[in-house]
Amino acid sequence: MNVILLEKIGKLGEIGDTASVKSGYARNFLFPQGKAIPATKENLADFEQRKAELMAAHNEKVGFAQARAEKVNGVSISIEVNASDEGKLFGSVGTRDIAEAVNKEAGSDITKAEVLMPHGVIRELGDYTIALDLGYDVHAEIRVAVVGLQAAAGVSADGSIIEEIEEAEAAEAEAAEAEAAAAEEAEEQAEAATDEDSEEEKSAE
Repeated sequence: MNVILLEKIGKLGEIGDTASVKSGYARNFLFPQGKAIPATKENLADFEQRKAELMAAHNEKVGFAQARAEKVNGVSISIEVNASDEGKLFGSVGTRDIAEAVNKEAGSDITKAEVLMPHGVIRELGDYTIALDLGYDVHAEIRVAVVGLQAAAGVSADGSIIEEIEEAEAAEAEAAEAEAAAAEEAEEQAEAATDEDSEEEKSAE
C-alpha cells in the first residue's frame, strides 16, 4: 500500500514523501496515529495545496518533541522493588513504572507508549539503558537502576554502605546518649535537693 507521510518516519522518508508499506501497518498504526494518509490522487492534490501549512505545523511539533527530549535525555532514575537474594524480581518493572519514575524525577510528561522495551518487562535487578520514542523521529535515552528494597534502605546495588545513612544513625545514637545523660543528671540533682530538704527539716526539729 502506498501512503503519504505526514511526518518523518525512520527509514520510510520525510514529510510529504510517498512510501510503500504493508496494509496492516498502515491501517493499524500509521493512519490511526495521523502519521500518514492513503496515497490517492485526491490526497496527493490536497497535500500539495496545503504543503506549506502542513510543513509549518510539522516543524512546530518536531520542535516540541525535541524540547521534551532535551528535558529527559540522560536522566538517571532508581526504581525500588522486592527481589530475591538472586536478584530476581517478585513481579516486574514495565513501561508504566518507568514513565512514572522519569516524570517524577524530571517533571516531564512521558507516556508509557513512548518507553521502548524491545525485550519486554524487566525481571532482574540491575542497570538498564532505556530508549524513548517521542515521535517525529526524535529519541532520548534514560538510565534506569532497578534496586532491591534493602539497597534503597541503605545498601547500594554493589553492597556498599551509604555513608549518609551511617552518619544519620551515628547522630541519632549520640542524641540518645546525650538525652539519657541529661535525664540522669536531672535525676541526681533532684535527689540532692531532696536530701538537702531532709537535712534542713532535721535541723529545724
